[in-house]
Amino acid sequence: MISLDILKKIAADGLEYIRTQHDILDAEIFISSLSHLLCRINYTSHIPCNGIEEPKSTLSYGIGVQVVFKEGNGKRTGFGNYTGDISVEGIKDSIEKARLSVVEDPDFYGLPAPSEPPLLQPEYHDKQLMNIGDEELVDLGWRGLTGSLNTLNDHDISESVIVGGDISIIQERMALSSTKGIMAWDEAAYASASITTMIESDNAKGSGWEIGMKLGSLAPEKAGKDAAMSAINSRHGRRLPSGSYKLILGPQPVADLLGNIVLPSLTLSVVDAASSTFLKKYGRMVSDRRISIRDNGSMRELPMSRRYTCEGLATGQTELISNGVLVGYLSNNYYRNKVLNDPSARDKIGADTASIEKAFLPHNGFRPGESMMRNFMGRPSIVPTNVVVDASEAIDPDDLIKVVGNGIYIGRIWYTYPINGLLAGDFTCTVIGDSYIIEDGKIAAPLKPNSIRIADNIHNLLNQVIGITAIHKPVILWGSPEVIYSPEIAVYDISLHSIGE
Repeated sequence: MISLDILKKIAADGLEYIRTQHDILDAEIFISSLSHLLCRINYTSHIPCNGIEEPKSTLSYGIGVQVVFKEGNGKRTGFGNYTGDISVEGIKDSIEKARLSVVEDPDFYGLPAPSEPPLLQPEYHDKQLMNIGDEELVDLGWRGLTGSLNTLNDHDISESVIVGGDISIIQERMALSSTKGIMAWDEAAYASASITTMIESDNAKGSGWEIGMKLGSLAPEKAGKDAAMSAINSRHGRRLPSGSYKLILGPQPVADLLGNIVLPSLTLSVVDAASSTFLKKYGRMVSDRRISIRDNGSMRELPMSRRYTCEGLATGQTELISNGVLVGYLSNNYYRNKVLNDPSARDKIGADTASIEKAFLPHNGFRPGESMMRNFMGRPSIVPTNVVVDASEAIDPDDLIKVVGNGIYIGRIWYTYPINGLLAGDFTCTVIGDSYIIEDGKIAAPLKPNSIRIADNIHNLLNQVIGITAIHKPVILWGSPEVIYSPEIAVYDISLHSIGE
């Protein structure tokens, strides 16, 4: 990766060059270096294999410049980027691209001004994770695979087995300078282990995952063990007919529904477009009173914490739902200013925006790209960081099953998407594994994977809560940078539809 000192120097040198350009009113230089390290797990008991594939890595670095140009008595904005070159020449080239892309944006109210100092100190990241070598990466892969195989062997299972997954490490560095007086820099890394175990002869599949901000705390062997145990427990699954059921949603389904339905609807750009399912609901009950949801990008031990956003503003905590009431939105500087200056915003928010400015704190202006948050190739958008779901009255997991009595424990879903757009709140998803039938307050049998799908409305789900556990299991969704700390949530009268064989 490119050193942080180089990123900082070029950001400062580029700002000096911009100040010599008389047609530039304001500008923001963003420079980043990104690395993705990957160790693939690919074990098959019945086909010769290596078990662990060779480690792979991608490295990308470059510059993104947002420029405000003078145009007569007005101004126009443009954005340009340059890939694979971190130099003042690359900044010059980015500025010329910005000149070619200028537009008049009546909703642009200026680049961010400096914020309060960041809550995190510069050394909050794990140096070991920033400097991990190939041997250590491969060792993590073997630990994950061994955790799965040892668990299977303990249950005398060695045939018809497939174990797949990966160890993934994201490393990011960035520096930002602007004519508004911002000079910000940051570096961070996090790691994850995601493992799936299949017992093909029994049509069983299980998953396990671990996430960490420090190399010493990552436990891929636990992810492997969890995946194997889930596959063992899922053998010979039963089918269920269509109908309304009581459900316990495990951490992954809760995170999947939040990430695909709830959090987008709490994003200020979606609200501004009048597409949120929480349209006009600020200050109103939108979920069971026991549920609170917050986003916090500044907690030292959480994987997606950063010192600064990609707008150079300090990260922090944003309360989204508090005891069932909608109290805040994920925002960046652009949409915060747009909503505060838009007379029609009240009709979308449901309150006078000038009186609730703190609901739009710009803590989430990041530049996402392939599970990263520091992509130099685009302007900042609105991205969650560490999303935490809290329960004011938590129930022990075993008691939650007893309270449900008869229903289904849903452990993993996929293909979650809104039906008829986010506004309606309707959604569908498929139950793919790690799921069980509950009878008389006990786990009675596994549910056959891919045999049933959920099709209901998010408002029904959020307001038909039976109970919530105090579990905070971190979950990373496919292709998303945020980490969601999810409990188990039991709900009633949710529509499920059987999938034909």
